[in-house]
Amino acid sequence: MITQPNHVPERLALLSASAADPFLTEDLLKGEQVHGGIELAKVVEPLLEDDARWSVEPIRSLVEDAMFEFREDRTRADAWLAPRLHATLRLTRREAADKRLWNHIALAVAPDYVLWRHLPEATVHRPVRRVAADRFVGPADRQCFSRLWWAAELFRNGPDYEPVEIACGNQDLIHTVLRRDVIDHRPTAQALVRLLKNGQVTTGREINGLSLAISTAGATLTYDVLAPDEPKDPIPLREWIAEADTAPPVARQALPEGPDEDPVPEESVAALTSYFMELFESAPVRGRKTAD
Repeated sequence: MITQPNHVPERLALLSASAADPFLTEDLLKGEQVHGGIELAKVVEPLLEDDARWSVEPIRSLVEDAMFEFREDRTRADAWLAPRLHATLRLTRREAADKRLWNHIALAVAPDYVLWRHLPEATVHRPVRRVAADRFVGPADRQCFSRLWWAAELFRNGPDYEPVEIACGNQDLIHTVLRRDVIDHRPTAQALVRLLKNGQVTTGREINGLSLAISTAGATLTYDVLAPDEPKDPIPLREWIAEADTAPPVARQALPEGPDEDPVPEESVAALTSYFMELFESAPVRGRKTAD
């Protein structure tokens, strides 16, 4: 397995997909050889603000700890890293929507982590191990780091990251649900987590069936009416981002705390959890036995 590039930048930058493309070599995607880093540094666009958030060291430290801690089970790293990446890289949604930032993290800062996490095992039908290029420069639900940040953003309950741990502990949930706009409704996200936590929905087929049912029902039913959410106050997020200059490194054992926003109204989560269970009971789930 490759190691980090010889030259790792001190600060984050922006890397366009077109500039990244020459560095997505077959040697890299197969985990055989990483670029040196110097040439890539010549094609990035610097982030102009003198902002503590753009320091590379905290991110590098996190991924190295994750690779050590979860060396026996790589998939478990998602649930650990997602809340800590979000709390370390304190972004607005507008900033997080810029794919160039994630391209830079994946290719310049931690390509070794991308390969460690996503390089598949060889099989009879696919003897050549190769990471998909979209783990480096792909859409938000596929790119190695953006998928974790957005999962944390959408599943956190105000400052509480425990729902993120639960959601990211199930690969089928984050693979399926992050693609659907309905997850941006906070009570919907928390209701899904509650179904997982209670063991009422567990398998990939069940999650896929429920997710489809939720999206289909959402086309005719406004979840905001059934389970209203409180308007989000932008001030706690601004203050949380401003505190990045003085914030200590995120804890490795305990969960960090996110912006001090109000949690989702409990009555809305309860209402949707009950409604989703009704949907799930009638949802088509491949392989599920039906009563005669």
